[in-house]
Parts: sequence; structure tokens; C-alpha cells
Amino acid sequence: MPEPNGVNGMNDMSGMNHKNANLLEVDGLKKYFPVKNGLFAAKRVQAVDGVSLSIAKGETLGLVGESGCGKSTLGRSILRLIEPTAGTVRFGGETVFGGSAAKSPNPNRFRRKMQIIFQDPSASLDPRMTVGEIVREALDIHNIGGGRKERAERVRELLSRVGLNTEHANRYPHEFSGGQQQRIGIARALAVDPSFIVCDEPISALDVSIQSQIVNMLEDMQKELGLTYLFIAHDLSVVKHISDRVAVMYLGKVVELSNADELHLHPLHPYTKTLISAAPIPDPRKSRANKRIILEGDLPSAIDPPSGCRFRTRCPIAKPSCAAAEPPLREVSPGHTVACSMI
Repeated sequence: MPEPNGVNGMNDMSGMNHKNANLLEVDGLKKYFPVKNGLFAAKRVQAVDGVSLSIAKGETLGLVGESGCGKSTLGRSILRLIEPTAGTVRFGGETVFGGSAAKSPNPNRFRRKMQIIFQDPSASLDPRMTVGEIVREALDIHNIGGGRKERAERVRELLSRVGLNTEHANRYPHEFSGGQQQRIGIARALAVDPSFIVCDEPISALDVSIQSQIVNMLEDMQKELGLTYLFIAHDLSVVKHISDRVAVMYLGKVVELSNADELHLHPLHPYTKTLISAAPIPDPRKSRANKRIILEGDLPSAIDPPSGCRFRTRCPIAKPSCAAAEPPLREVSPGHTVACSMI
């Protein structure tokens, strides 16, 4: 894919290793939230617990799992919108953070290359700022685009790119529909010419008719600008459509990772099979013939997760040995990894 177009000739980060095939590498990422018990933080919510993955330049990695599994926390921890508890993230061969978060490098030098599109567009836009001010804010912070006139032209260019009229720059977020607000959020993310974007369920709050427009726009921008995506979503059909590979999360851990088509044709982990069986099928005859897998029991608490395999309390093929040790992610076929001792 072509390289992203730079802003004022400032496309590359100093010292970035372009020979590295993986743009993003995550190793053992953890994010724990303390839970206060009186005056003391006696327990911790293990939102993300030892996730390792990589994303190649120009690739889209889909991330799926039920609500509360840690998908959004993982995306925000990668960007350091929330500070990680432990682990390492490397971007373009450089360390974003590693080991103890207290010893991590200043994240601001990576802000221009790593951006996010939020799930709720209305909540992510400041209602007191005009659309032009929202999109231009990052240009002002990073001193991009020269003077006021040049930055105003950049804002108009970005609004046009995401399908909005240039005169919309003088309006406020509440004057737009949900789909238009999300387009504003996308324009804001593109303002600083990033290489990597976390798409945190960018279509879940939109009407179905608008969802396809946003997905198509994201795909077109990826081809034009050489963008790399971490695409977080619940809709497996959308994830399959837009993703090159898909990672499945359960209770803070990645339990399966594979090529998107391979994952849907040959899912291995019992949890992945459950998710795929629950996905709606547009053909009524195929839908009636589809055998849905119903999980028993509730999702365990991330404060006190089960020992061994975290899915064992709901797994239809679990055995007593599954409680003894946590199964590691292992490769069972080229590019297809799974964390299950029964496979």
C-alpha cells in the first residue's frame, strides 16, 4: 500500500525502523483497575491480562468479544489514553512504553501517528466547539499547517474527504446526525496524518444504513493513505468484511487469532464457535438450519477470574484438568493460534 501523505513534509517519525514488517507490536499488555474496599484498594479488575499481538503495516486486525471482555481497554491502553499496568508496546520499531508504566517514554511524541475513532460520536465531540475548531485543535496543538489560513484550508480538505460540506465547519456538533458526527470524529483523527488508528466500535451507535457508508469510507481511506487499523466491533459480519485477521477476546485474554476467512470457516476455540453461531444469517433457510450454541452461566467477574482456562466455567467441552493451568496461545496451523488445552 502507498505511504500516507505527510503534512508539510513531516510524515515520518525520527528514528522509525521502516524495515520492521509489523507497525505495532504488543507484548504481555496488562491493565488492572483497583477496586476500593473502604480506604484500601483490596482487589483489582483484570480488564486486560497479558495480551500479545502484532499488526502489520497496512493491515486491519479485527477484535471481537462480548461486552466487558476488555476490547476497548486494550485499544486505549495501546494508545496510552489510559496507562497500562505492565507490558510492552512498540510502534514502528520504537517503544511506546515498556515494563513499568512509570518508566515509560513520553507518549506525546507518538500522538501524531496513533489516533482513535470513538464509539459514541456525540459524547466524543465538545458541544461548545464548532466543527472547524474540533478538527483544527490537533493542528494547533502539534503546530501543523503553518498559519491560520493554511489550517483552515486543511480543515476544509478533511471535511470534504469524509463527505461533509466545507460550510459545516461553522456549525456545532448537535446540529448533525449520528452518522455525520462520526464523520467529524474521523476527520479529527485524520487531521495529524496518522499511520495507525484504533477504531473503537465506530459503527455500533449508528443506523444500519449508515454503518456500511462508514465502513466503506474507512476502507477507501486505508487504500489511499496506507492506514493500519485495530477495528473493534461486535458485528462479526462487519469484522469479517473489513479485517485481514481477527482476534477473539474473552475476559481480558485473546483466546484465538487467525485469518478472517479461516476463523469463520474453521473456528477452533469453543468461545469462537459460540460467537459465530450467534451471528444472524440473512438467508432464512440457512438461519433455521444453523445450530446455535447456548452458553450456560454468567460471565465470570474480572475481579476474581476462574483458575486455569477462564472460559472453562461456561465451556461445553471443559474437563477438570482445564482448571489446573492456563492454556497458552499456540499455533495449530500457519497463522492460526488458539488457547485451549482440548484442541
